Amino acid sequence: MNNLLLKGLLGSVGVGVIAYLSLCVALIWGQNRLILKPSFAISTNPNQLGMSYEDVWLSVTTSQGKIEKVHGWWINPNPHPKKVLLYLHGVGGNVSYNLSTVQTYYDQGYSVLIIDYRGYGLSKGQFPQESEIYRDAQVAWDYLTQELQIEPQNIFIYGHSLGGAVAIDLGVHQPDAAGVIVENTFTSMMDMIDHSGFIYQLFPSKLLLHQRFDSLGKLSSLKVPLLLIHGTSDRTVPYTMSETLFKAATVPKKLVLVAGADHVSISAIAPEIYIEALQEFEKLVNQNKKELAL
Repeated sequence: MNNLLLKGLLGSVGVGVIAYLSLCVALIWGQNRLILKPSFAISTNPNQLGMSYEDVWLSVTTSQGKIEKVHGWWINPNPHPKKVLLYLHGVGGNVSYNLSTVQTYYDQGYSVLIIDYRGYGLSKGQFPQESEIYRDAQVAWDYLTQELQIEPQNIFIYGHSLGGAVAIDLGVHQPDAAGVIVENTFTSMMDMIDHSGFIYQLFPSKLLLHQRFDSLGKLSSLKVPLLLIHGTSDRTVPYTMSETLFKAATVPKKLVLVAGADHVSISAIAPEIYIEALQEFEKLVNQNKKELAL
């Protein structure tokens, strides 16, 4: 009888171990689908908010030689733009989900290029992952600087939430950019997993995680001014992560915490605070340019 119980117990343990290891494998191979939440349906366009635009299609060649397409909107009120924003959105939705913030920059005289990573919106390609999202941001930068011949020092790189990690990565690789603006962003995906709760802590996340989006680890290499904006009522990404990023940054920097604002649409909730922060950051950027020119 004891032998039967022991065999049954060992069998149950074996099944449990196999199930656990299977989940670990699933987390390795499918984690980008757990993290990224793309939407294909375009719900609106800039014209509906009074902003003229043109569709942009940018080619990306995969490692297998296949041509895929990044779709974006070039919203340009100026024939010779002096302030340009490269807008990199967050984990969910697509370009049409972010137009209220885009309009804030448009109203402040910015020309805006907003893109969908491959796998989002109208962009064509496989389901996105970290390294390819970085490539898409680089392709958008190349479009602005090479095809449109816009000077790098006139381009601000903006990212919301996960897009903030993309913006910081691009900013590290483009030290001539005007500056980086991140809104409600996180320190790293590992920190977000630790923040998210008990279930993910059951797994060896540090070993399994390969979609790292490690902004904190890259900040020491950032050479352009940094503006961090965060709502104190953000329940998705705690504002303390922006405080941590601010402390780690060694470049000219500014942190703006907006009381009562949540994870989205700070510019709509507190427009005066947002615009003032943007204007002060522009002054900081201009001062940095003068100092570099000395």
